[in-house]
Amino acid sequence: MIEVNGLWKSFDDCCALKDTNMYVPKGAVYGLVGPNGAGKSTLIRHITGVYRPDAGTVQVAGETVYENLAVKSRMAYIPDELFYFLQADTLEMKEFYAGIYPNFNKKLFEKLREFFPNIDVKRNIRKLSKGMQKQVAFWLALCSKPDLMVLDEPVDGLDPVMRRQMWSLILSEVSSRETTILISSHNLRELEDVCDHVGIMNHGQVILERSLCELQGSVSKIQLAFEQGMPILPEHFEVMHMSNTGRVYTLIVKGNPQQAKAELEKLSPLFIDVLPLTLEEIFIYEMGGADYAVKDILF
Repeated sequence: MIEVNGLWKSFDDCCALKDTNMYVPKGAVYGLVGPNGAGKSTLIRHITGVYRPDAGTVQVAGETVYENLAVKSRMAYIPDELFYFLQADTLEMKEFYAGIYPNFNKKLFEKLREFFPNIDVKRNIRKLSKGMQKQVAFWLALCSKPDLMVLDEPVDGLDPVMRRQMWSLILSEVSSRETTILISSHNLRELEDVCDHVGIMNHGQVILERSLCELQGSVSKIQLAFEQGMPILPEHFEVMHMSNTGRVYTLIVKGNPQQAKAELEKLSPLFIDVLPLTLEEIFIYEMGGADYAVKDILF
């Protein structure tokens, strides 16, 4: 659905994107993560056609995005900083969206009212709370029936009940219409529950891009203990992090978890256990190999 190839973008003397490549398959829920300043927002603004590339290509559904109204009419973008017309209420914004999105469904708008009972549709949107403004943005975006939804910190400002409701509505769109979802967020624990693909950005490039299953199957967290301390590990073992409490060691190892466990069992540990690795842990240790500020988050 989204293909980015060799994308470059500079602002004055700052190079924000450096030969960036990215691929998001149709119907995927793709989480884009990275430290502040990695280039996520700049990449998103190219995907939504806000920025013109200095070099490289950005395509959605096989078409160049920049200045392509037909492609833009098939995508909905919810930025971190929302914009509404100064005097507009929700009903007026509904008419505006209906004028620019050919598939806008007014019947769906009425049907979804029950999910947003606290929204006064005749009140100036700018006078609503940040969380309510975000709810209006989701309401209008869903009614636009897009093929692609691009979300930047989508549930920031929403209470836990509304966050769950928003994810439920979004995933329902994926299930029923194969809508492609691109999410940029710092809430990695939440992304882990909804995403099936992940891209990690750093220094203006997507340095790692895989399905979540592949990503979690390529790094393992292993706890084990030995009678006389940690023996010499096999040369081919790529240990990303090691810590210990007494005789109990915790290793973060690259490679297949079961293969890593089988190799370590040859060293006759007192016990050995393979633990699930969260997306947050994977992110921190992958960034640790890219000069990112790493802290020990094992517990």
